[in-house]
Amino acid sequence: MTTKERYRRVVEYFSVAMPTAESELNFRNPFELLVAVVLSAQCTDKRVNMTTPALFEAYPTAEAMSKASAEEIYAYIRSISYPNNKAKHLATLARQIVEKFGGEVPTDPDDLQSLQGVGRKTANVVGAVLWGREVMPVDTHVFRVAARIGLSRNARTPLATERQLEAGFPKELLPIAHHWLILHGRYTCLARRPKCGECGLTDICRYFNDNNKTKSL
Repeated sequence: MTTKERYRRVVEYFSVAMPTAESELNFRNPFELLVAVVLSAQCTDKRVNMTTPALFEAYPTAEAMSKASAEEIYAYIRSISYPNNKAKHLATLARQIVEKFGGEVPTDPDDLQSLQGVGRKTANVVGAVLWGREVMPVDTHVFRVAARIGLSRNARTPLATERQLEAGFPKELLPIAHHWLILHGRYTCLARRPKCGECGLTDICRYFNDNNKTKSL
Protein backbone atom coordinates (compact mmCIF):
# COMPACT_ATOMS: atom_id res chain seq x y z
CA MET A 1 0.00 0.00 0.00
CA THR A 2 1.37 3.40 -0.94
CA THR A 3 1.30 6.35 1.45
CA LYS A 4 -1.27 8.06 -0.77
CA GLU A 5 -3.53 5.00 -0.64
CA ARG A 6 -3.16 4.83 3.15
CA TYR A 7 -4.29 8.43 3.53
CA ARG A 8 -7.20 7.83 1.16
CA ARG A 9 -8.32 4.86 3.24
CA VAL A 10 -8.12 6.88 6.46
CA VAL A 11 -10.17 9.71 4.95
CA GLU A 12 -12.79 7.27 3.68
CA TYR A 13 -13.07 5.60 7.06
CA PHE A 14 -13.34 8.70 9.22
CA SER A 15 -15.65 10.49 6.79
CA VAL A 16 -18.21 7.79 7.60
CA ALA A 17 -17.26 6.88 11.18
CA MET A 18 -16.72 10.43 12.43
CA PRO A 19 -18.29 12.93 9.99
CA THR A 20 -18.77 15.75 12.51
CA ALA A 21 -15.59 15.54 14.57
CA GLU A 22 -14.91 18.71 16.54
CA SER A 23 -13.21 20.04 19.65
CA GLU A 24 -14.49 18.69 22.96
CA LEU A 25 -13.49 21.87 24.78
CA ASN A 26 -16.39 24.09 25.80
CA PHE A 27 -16.13 27.70 24.64
CA ARG A 28 -18.33 30.54 23.42
CA ASN A 29 -15.83 32.90 21.81
CA PRO A 30 -12.18 33.10 20.67
CA PHE A 31 -10.89 34.22 24.06
CA GLU A 32 -12.52 31.32 25.86
CA LEU A 33 -11.13 28.84 23.34
CA LEU A 34 -7.63 30.25 23.64
CA VAL A 35 -7.74 30.04 27.44
CA ALA A 36 -9.16 26.51 27.33
CA VAL A 37 -6.45 25.32 24.94
CA VAL A 38 -3.73 26.81 27.13
CA LEU A 39 -5.23 25.02 30.13
CA SER A 40 -5.53 21.73 28.22
CA ALA A 41 -1.77 21.25 27.89
CA GLN A 42 -1.00 17.92 29.62
CA CYS A 43 -4.53 17.92 31.01
CA THR A 44 -7.76 16.30 29.85
CA ASP A 45 -10.48 18.28 28.11
CA LYS A 46 -12.91 16.87 30.66
CA ARG A 47 -11.00 18.43 33.53
CA VAL A 48 -10.64 21.73 31.66
CA ASN A 49 -14.39 21.82 31.02
CA MET A 50 -15.00 21.31 34.73
CA THR A 51 -12.70 24.23 35.52
CA THR A 52 -13.56 26.91 32.99
CA PRO A 53 -17.20 27.77 33.85
CA ALA A 54 -16.26 29.48 37.12
CA LEU A 55 -13.14 30.98 35.57
CA PHE A 56 -15.09 32.50 32.67
CA GLU A 57 -17.82 33.74 34.97
CA ALA A 58 -15.18 35.65 36.93
CA TYR A 59 -13.19 36.73 33.87
CA PRO A 60 -15.42 36.69 30.76
CA THR A 61 -13.09 38.78 28.61
CA ALA A 62 -9.40 39.41 28.14
CA GLU A 63 -9.89 42.85 29.67
CA ALA A 64 -11.44 41.37 32.81
CA MET A 65 -8.70 38.76 33.17
CA SER A 66 -6.00 41.35 32.51
CA LYS A 67 -6.90 42.99 35.80
CA ALA A 68 -6.45 39.77 37.78
CA SER A 69 -3.23 38.58 39.37
CA ALA A 70 -1.78 35.16 38.76
CA GLU A 71 -2.70 34.27 42.34
CA GLU A 72 -6.34 35.19 41.75
CA ILE A 73 -6.48 33.13 38.55
CA TYR A 74 -4.76 30.21 40.29
CA ALA A 75 -7.69 29.92 42.72
CA TYR A 76 -9.94 28.98 39.79
CA ILE A 77 -7.60 26.55 38.02
CA ARG A 78 -5.79 24.82 40.85
CA SER A 79 -7.41 21.45 40.06
CA ILE A 80 -5.72 21.16 36.66
CA SER A 81 -2.13 20.23 35.83
CA TYR A 82 0.61 22.83 36.36
CA PRO A 83 -1.76 25.49 37.74
CA ASN A 84 1.00 27.85 38.90
CA ASN A 85 2.60 28.20 35.50
CA LYS A 86 -0.72 28.33 33.68
CA ALA A 87 -2.05 31.04 36.00
CA LYS A 88 1.02 33.15 35.25
CA HIS A 89 0.62 32.52 31.53
CA LEU A 90 -3.04 33.54 31.55
CA ALA A 91 -2.43 36.71 33.56
CA THR A 92 0.26 37.85 31.13
CA LEU A 93 -1.58 36.61 28.04
CA ALA A 94 -4.69 38.60 28.91
CA ARG A 95 -2.68 41.79 29.42
CA GLN A 96 -0.90 41.26 26.11
CA ILE A 97 -4.20 40.83 24.27
CA VAL A 98 -5.51 44.06 25.76
CA GLU A 99 -2.33 46.10 25.29
CA LYS A 100 -1.28 44.81 21.85
CA PHE A 101 -4.48 43.69 20.17
CA GLY A 102 -7.26 45.86 21.57
CA GLY A 103 -8.74 43.10 23.67
CA GLU A 104 -9.36 40.77 20.71
CA VAL A 105 -7.62 37.43 20.12
CA PRO A 106 -5.33 37.96 17.12
CA THR A 107 -5.96 35.89 14.01
CA ASP A 108 -2.39 35.94 12.69
CA PRO A 109 -0.45 32.79 13.73
CA ASP A 110 2.71 34.74 14.55
CA ASP A 111 0.74 37.19 16.68
CA LEU A 112 -0.88 34.30 18.51
CA GLN A 113 2.51 32.75 19.23
CA SER A 114 3.75 36.06 20.61
CA LEU A 115 1.34 35.60 23.53
CA GLN A 116 2.59 34.11 26.79
CA GLY A 117 2.02 30.36 26.97
CA VAL A 118 0.99 30.05 23.32
CA GLY A 119 3.20 27.80 21.21
CA ARG A 120 2.85 26.44 17.71
CA LYS A 121 0.38 23.69 18.65
CA THR A 122 -1.91 26.03 20.59
CA ALA A 123 -1.87 28.62 17.81
CA ASN A 124 -2.66 25.92 15.25
CA VAL A 125 -5.55 24.55 17.33
CA VAL A 126 -7.11 28.00 17.68
CA GLY A 127 -6.61 28.70 13.98
CA ALA A 128 -8.07 25.38 12.88
CA VAL A 129 -11.07 25.44 15.22
CA LEU A 130 -12.02 29.10 14.89
CA TRP A 131 -11.12 29.94 11.33
CA GLY A 132 -10.74 26.59 9.59
CA ARG A 133 -7.07 27.21 8.98
CA GLU A 134 -5.49 24.39 6.98
CA VAL A 135 -3.00 23.27 9.61
CA MET A 136 -2.39 20.11 11.63
CA PRO A 137 -1.88 20.69 15.36
CA VAL A 138 0.05 17.74 16.78
CA ASP A 139 -0.53 16.68 20.37
CA THR A 140 0.38 13.36 21.97
CA HIS A 141 -2.71 11.64 20.51
CA VAL A 142 -2.06 12.82 16.95
CA PHE A 143 1.64 11.96 17.24
CA ARG A 144 0.87 8.42 18.46
CA VAL A 145 -1.99 7.62 16.10
CA ALA A 146 -0.20 8.93 13.02
CA ALA A 147 2.84 6.78 13.78
CA ARG A 148 0.82 3.67 14.58
CA ILE A 149 -1.34 3.78 11.49
CA GLY A 150 1.61 4.63 9.31
CA LEU A 151 0.58 8.13 8.26
CA SER A 152 3.91 9.36 9.59
CA ARG A 153 7.20 7.58 9.08
CA ASN A 154 10.31 8.05 11.22
CA ALA A 155 8.92 11.34 12.55
CA ARG A 156 10.77 11.94 15.80
CA THR A 157 9.21 15.31 16.67
CA PRO A 158 5.72 16.83 16.58
CA LEU A 159 6.89 19.25 13.89
CA ALA A 160 8.07 16.40 11.67
CA THR A 161 4.71 14.66 12.15
CA GLU A 162 2.87 17.90 11.43
CA ARG A 163 4.68 18.36 8.13
CA GLN A 164 4.06 14.80 7.00
CA LEU A 165 0.36 14.95 7.87
CA GLU A 166 -0.09 18.31 6.18
CA ALA A 167 1.50 16.85 3.05
CA GLY A 168 -0.61 13.69 3.18
CA PHE A 169 -4.14 14.91 3.88
CA PRO A 170 -6.06 17.05 1.37
CA LYS A 171 -5.59 20.64 2.54
CA GLU A 172 -9.30 21.31 2.98
CA LEU A 173 -9.65 18.32 5.32
CA LEU A 174 -6.82 19.25 7.70
CA PRO A 175 -9.05 21.02 10.29
CA ILE A 176 -11.33 17.98 10.69
CA ALA A 177 -8.53 15.44 10.23
CA HIS A 178 -6.90 16.94 13.31
CA HIS A 179 -10.01 16.02 15.32
CA TRP A 180 -10.27 12.60 13.70
CA LEU A 181 -6.83 11.64 14.95
CA ILE A 182 -7.26 13.20 18.40
CA LEU A 183 -10.59 11.52 19.07
CA HIS A 184 -9.40 8.21 17.69
CA GLY A 185 -6.42 8.38 20.04
CA ARG A 186 -8.55 9.46 22.97
CA TYR A 187 -11.18 6.73 22.73
CA THR A 188 -9.85 3.88 20.56
CA CYS A 189 -6.11 3.98 19.88
CA LEU A 190 -5.19 4.35 23.54
CA ALA A 191 -1.58 4.78 24.57
CA ARG A 192 -1.26 1.68 26.75
CA ARG A 193 -3.99 -0.65 25.60
CA PRO A 194 -5.32 0.30 22.17
CA LYS A 195 -8.78 -1.09 21.45
CA CYS A 196 -7.80 -2.72 18.17
CA GLY A 197 -10.92 -4.87 18.25
CA GLU A 198 -13.04 -1.73 17.95
CA CYS A 199 -10.94 -0.09 15.22
CA GLY A 200 -11.96 -0.05 11.59
CA LEU A 201 -8.44 0.63 10.35
CA THR A 202 -6.65 -2.56 11.40
CA ASP A 203 -6.36 -3.65 7.78
CA ILE A 204 -3.91 -0.79 7.11
CA CYS A 205 -2.53 -0.16 10.60
CA ARG A 206 1.21 -0.81 10.81
CA TYR A 207 1.08 -1.20 14.59
CA PHE A 208 -1.67 -3.83 14.47
CA ASN A 209 -0.18 -5.80 11.60
CA ASP A 210 3.37 -5.68 12.96
CA ASN A 211 2.13 -7.02 16.31
CA ASN A 212 0.20 -9.82 14.64
CA LYS A 213 3.25 -10.81 12.64
CA THR A 214 5.33 -10.94 15.82
CA LYS A 215 2.76 -13.13 17.59
CA SER A 216 2.63 -15.55 14.68
CA LEU A 217 6.39 -16.16 14.72
